[in-house]
Amino acid sequence: MKRILFVFGLILLTANIVSAQQKEASISVIDSAMYDFGDINEKNGAVTHSFKIKNNGEAPLVVTKVVASCGCTTPDWTKEPIAPGRTGEIKVTFDPTNRPGTFTKTISVYSNGKVGSFVLTIKGKVVQ
Repeated sequence: MKRILFVFGLILLTANIVSAQQKEASISVIDSAMYDFGDINEKNGAVTHSFKIKNNGEAPLVVTKVVASCGCTTPDWTKEPIAPGRTGEIKVTFDPTNRPGTFTKTISVYSNGKVGSFVLTIKGKVVQ
């Protein structure tokens, strides 16, 4: 009898592990993965845009790393796990100092919600 209960317990444990492995997080952007600042005046300083992200999956979404393509762009993001169906944000700040002309910058977002990176883009034109 003990052996039957042990085997039954192992079967339940295995089923729970398989069930938990099937639940995954899924990252998406609520509005758009690209933001155009338009014309920005260099003397007005840095500009910021917040991308709203959503977890469309069934497991908590964890943003592990966010990397900008240039030192002139600084990301800040929700550090806590984002529950299924909930939202978080990735705030991107661009410093136009000494960068006249058009720009396009990418921000790579790494999470448990996608293999590889999820890419956001900002663009605009710095005028003096």
